[in-house]
This record gives sequence, C-alpha cells and structure tokens, in this order.
Amino acid sequence: MQDILKQKKKKMTDKVNHPPHYTNHPSGVECIQITEHMNFCLGNAMKYIWRADEKGNDIEDLKKAMWYIHREIKKRTKEDA
Repeated sequence: MQDILKQKKKKMTDKVNHPPHYTNHPSGVECIQITEHMNFCLGNAMKYIWRADEKGNDIEDLKKAMWYIHREIKKRTKEDA
C-alpha cells in the first residue's frame, strides 16, 4: 500500500513549477521568493547555495555559486574603476 502511495505522490509532483528540490528547505520558503529580489548573479549564487544539499552534487553546486559570486565581483569592480 505504501508503494502505491509513493507512486501516486511521485506522479502528482509538479517537476516544472515545484520540483521537490525547490521546496525541501526546512524554512518552507521557496528559493525564488528570496532570489527574485536580487540581481541575476547574486540570485543564481543563492539558488545554488540554497539547493546544494538537495540535488546530490553539493560540491558542484557550491562551485557554481562561487562562479556567480566571482562574476558579480568582477562586474562591480569594473563599475568602481
């Protein structure tokens, strides 16, 4: 019976609008609720940090976050020059 319930839940999962790794944060907040108030690079960095432990490749996601942070630093450094 429990297997049937798991299969039904899996079918009901909306992988486009609300994939499980978007809504698993203990706060109950979706990452987009925070990142939509940031610029592109910072929002993407936050996204990768937020979901790093949810997709199975935490180190890769943290490296992606760093890539976006470094890009933002370069952009800001150019603006200040």
